[in-house]
Amino acid sequence: MTMTPTLNPLVLLAIPLAPLVGSAIAGLFGTKFFGNLIGRAAAHTATILGVAIACVLSFMVLNDVLAGARFNETIYTWMQLGELSLEVGFLVDPLTAMMMVVVTFVSLMVHIYTIGYMAEDEGYSRFFAYISLFTFSMLMLVMSNNFLQLFFGWEAVGLVSYLLIGFWYTRPTAIFANMKAFLVNRVGDFGFILGIGLLLAYSGSMSYDGVFAQKDVLVQQVLPGTDWNLLTVACICLFIGAMGKSAQFPLHVWLPDSMEGPTPISALIHAATMVTAGIFMVSRMSPLFELTDTALSFVLIIGSITALFMGFLGIVQNDIKRVVAYSTLSQLGYMTVALGVSAYPIAVFHLMTHAFFKALLFLGAGSVIMGMHHDQDMRNMGGLWKYMPITWLTSLLGSLALIGTPFFSGFYSKDSIIEAVAESHIYGSGFAYFAVMAGVFITAFYSFRMYFLVFHGKERFGQAHDDHGHDAHDDHHDDHHHGLAPGQKPHESPWVVTLPLVLLAIPSVIVGYFTIGPMLFGDFFGNAIFVDVVKHHSMKELADAFHGPVAMAAHSLHSPVLYLALGGVVTAAVFYLWLPQIPAFFARVLAPVKAILDNKYYLDDFNQAVFAKGARVLGAGLWKGADQGLIDGLVVNGSTRVVAWFSATVRQVQSGYLYHYAFAMILGLIGLIGWILYTHLGSIK
Repeated sequence: MTMTPTLNPLVLLAIPLAPLVGSAIAGLFGTKFFGNLIGRAAAHTATILGVAIACVLSFMVLNDVLAGARFNETIYTWMQLGELSLEVGFLVDPLTAMMMVVVTFVSLMVHIYTIGYMAEDEGYSRFFAYISLFTFSMLMLVMSNNFLQLFFGWEAVGLVSYLLIGFWYTRPTAIFANMKAFLVNRVGDFGFILGIGLLLAYSGSMSYDGVFAQKDVLVQQVLPGTDWNLLTVACICLFIGAMGKSAQFPLHVWLPDSMEGPTPISALIHAATMVTAGIFMVSRMSPLFELTDTALSFVLIIGSITALFMGFLGIVQNDIKRVVAYSTLSQLGYMTVALGVSAYPIAVFHLMTHAFFKALLFLGAGSVIMGMHHDQDMRNMGGLWKYMPITWLTSLLGSLALIGTPFFSGFYSKDSIIEAVAESHIYGSGFAYFAVMAGVFITAFYSFRMYFLVFHGKERFGQAHDDHGHDAHDDHHDDHHHGLAPGQKPHESPWVVTLPLVLLAIPSVIVGYFTIGPMLFGDFFGNAIFVDVVKHHSMKELADAFHGPVAMAAHSLHSPVLYLALGGVVTAAVFYLWLPQIPAFFARVLAPVKAILDNKYYLDDFNQAVFAKGARVLGAGLWKGADQGLIDGLVVNGSTRVVAWFSATVRQVQSGYLYHYAFAMILGLIGLIGWILYTHLGSIK
């Protein structure tokens, strides 16, 4: 009989602390903070070593978890408030272990890649410190066993994303982007903390187990003063937090702007960390969400809107990084749709497969940018496959995974989402099915539009650039973005860049094939995710229809999903390789539609005009009216004026003449005598 392995809390503690120590070494000793005590090599060695340790230990933990090990204990009690205990604790189950492996592996690839990408940047050590700190924050989030620690990790990734998006802090666009990300996420986080507060108020606990144990009581309660179900309100509030972090409509507006940070950051934020936090959180809260169909429908509809309408925006982008950014938004919509139809395992499965191929696509885009001497405009590229063969091949594999090509990892997760939606009957599932099906064609179209424009067709680099009529989203205002000089040719990136591409390409191709069975239809997640199969039967229907990864791929050969994806690729080839006059014609004919897409549905303008300007008007009103008018004017200055007037009046009495004082004394004496007589005569009556 084999013994179930146990998890050592010190090992678990070492996983988040190793990147934190690396970050502290690089950030304190490798920057001006303590006077550049260590060089660049020492800074990147410390951070990479920290993340590598975390990655190796995460794989070991995953291996033990698969053998049956579990951990759910308090590491440190921070504060005791009566019955309420505020703790730092770890919950390590298959869901956590899988997330730890994904986060640390992708982060390690990004760290290695950064050596090449940031080689010429002055903030080299500072950058490594930030990305290591980011990894620590995400690990604290996914490993938490209580809402307090979850919220700490949640806010920490938000804080570090602010530092990373605005890494080039002298650029106005970067300053605007990081402020935008920070403020939009605060909106989501306000909802998130309201949800946590409601659960705490009515369950009296901050631990997951404590709240889940009372779920049957919570579902019976209503929000005071309303007829709203308490759990529905709490779940929607929690999901609003996820809308901010996982960039769901309408709180998605910050994510495309996060491209202002260096490319490795884009890969880290978009693939493995921050944006997946919301998906992970809802999956972790599945015992609560399963009790409220209203909240699930809300999740489903928001996810559908994001999956469909963000895909449209990817079609009109000319910046290579922004195409991949809108692809992230659309794929996050797919994950959210899966959550809405109670297919939490599929959402997490797509999170995992997407992390690999999306990191690959971002780092591939970064490699292209390096080869093009920091020109990001796809209209200045073409024919790069000859000059950058490794980048070309890995980008092709990433694109094929993204569009859901049979046998690739993205196929298994994406097709499973579509099938789960088809089997669902929850409110909003009809619209969701249309959105995810249309999204297949759109994704294939914009992905291969990018692929063909960059790697195939006519070579458009090393020429005097035409005025492309750059819109706001094409402007970078950056000295680095100069592009190739006339006659210059692109070049393949160094091995520190291409090695992560190759290592990410491998799971992008094969990980779905080997993991779909245990993750979706086996007992991989165990009790980590709860699905009420009586009410929500999508997962059961899929399990009944699943006969292995090969059979699933074979079945797809005569499904509309494959034809839609193929149609998207062929359309992109026709439009951008053979008949470029067709998209030019559509751009003219559909100019109003293109204007809407170019301006991102005018949501940024709306936010600027209503919320930003409204907040400034409110601020100015409070400053002018409340601060200057009421506090400074009436209270402070008014009281001084009253005192001044009173003292000036009283001063008149102090004349310095003796007869004035004698007269005042006589008046006082007459008054006193009059008062005594009045009271005396009154008492006689």
